Amino acid sequence: MASFNINHEQQSDIPVTLPDGLEKATFLAFAPFQNWLSTVQRSLKLQARPTHPFNDDPYSLRSITVQSYDLFGGSRLGFLKFKAEVSNTAGESLPASVFLRGPSVAMLVILIPDDVERGSEAEADERHVILTVQARIPAGSLEFVELPAGMVDDGGTFAGTAAKEIKEELGLELPSSELTCMSDLAQGDASTGLPADEGLPAAMYPSAGGCDEHIPIYMHERRVPREQLKDWTGKLTGLRDHGEKITLKLVKLKDLWKEGARDAKCLAAVALWEGLRREGKI
Repeated sequence: MASFNINHEQQSDIPVTLPDGLEKATFLAFAPFQNWLSTVQRSLKLQARPTHPFNDDPYSLRSITVQSYDLFGGSRLGFLKFKAEVSNTAGESLPASVFLRGPSVAMLVILIPDDVERGSEAEADERHVILTVQARIPAGSLEFVELPAGMVDDGGTFAGTAAKEIKEELGLELPSSELTCMSDLAQGDASTGLPADEGLPAAMYPSAGGCDEHIPIYMHERRVPREQLKDWTGKLTGLRDHGEKITLKLVKLKDLWKEGARDAKCLAAVALWEGLRREGKI
């Protein structure tokens, strides 16, 4: 095991302990860790406000102990599990077991038969959504139904990753400029009541109690020939050499809340789409 101290913004000498095999340089270069550290430090600073609930006895980041890690391709740090000590002078601690994996994106792709009149009542019933069915071993499932999604690589953009995943998983080639980020539209104004000063991204957090993963949800709507709709259900896609074995499933948008009821991305997409439609933003 290796131990060293890191300095960050106003706080100095934060002890860090790494497990055998994980190099200090590799750890410090891991973008999800740097993003987490910046965000938590920014949030801790807000305790100085008289109205903050922890103002009387603010918490500090005391130490970080990395417990395990996974390398992608044998060299690139992909997943990181660590325990942080975040406590105040009274010795009270906040839960701080953290699994870092970085951001992902999800895509709500809506298809409408081109013979349906625009703005008609029939159009609402004829909106279809493409879902993926694939193995999700952490959930114990070989046929997990979910919204198409993908991890954002270092240096990648959310919109670019969304366009890439749509091509790989759905077979649709779209420029990123044709994608609409529903998360940005929903959280882009001060009326949401969300705490903006912490600097959290406009995204959905599926498991904020233990994981940093955040997922902005994009959408794209297009009209297609009715006969083409049949081609989507049962189609096999995914990067086979990356272990992706994906089957596509076509469902009606009005049924997405129950067809994808196990998938947080589906439920978030339904809420965002319906809320933004009510406010006339999409």
